[in-house]
Amino acid sequence: MKTVVPIHNIVNEMCWSQILEWERMHEGCLQPKLLKFEGKAKQPSPKARVRAMVGYQMPFDRHDWTVDRCGKQVRYVIDFYQGKRDPANPDKPSFFVDVRPALTVEGAWDRTRRFLGI
Repeated sequence: MKTVVPIHNIVNEMCWSQILEWERMHEGCLQPKLLKFEGKAKQPSPKARVRAMVGYQMPFDRHDWTVDRCGKQVRYVIDFYQGKRDPANPDKPSFFVDVRPALTVEGAWDRTRRFLGI
């Protein structure tokens, strides 16, 4: 348990940092807050299912985090993947998190804006 808690905290901080990157697109709210999160390990996201169809690994976990953007609730989808092991330190855990807005109209617009760099 001594190693699980610090790893869990690091992964959560990675997720929050990436959510804040998305939230910077919305300049009117300087302090978004986490309202809740839900574990959905048995409900792969559509993106994870599509990736699996073309040969990529499925995530080992999924969370949906709901953020309060100054009074507006915004949902983010987070897929957790096993990362590549460091050959120099094979016992060190490695994770990759794919954090993005849920596929709503506004979430799709945010994804498009990021993709196009606008």
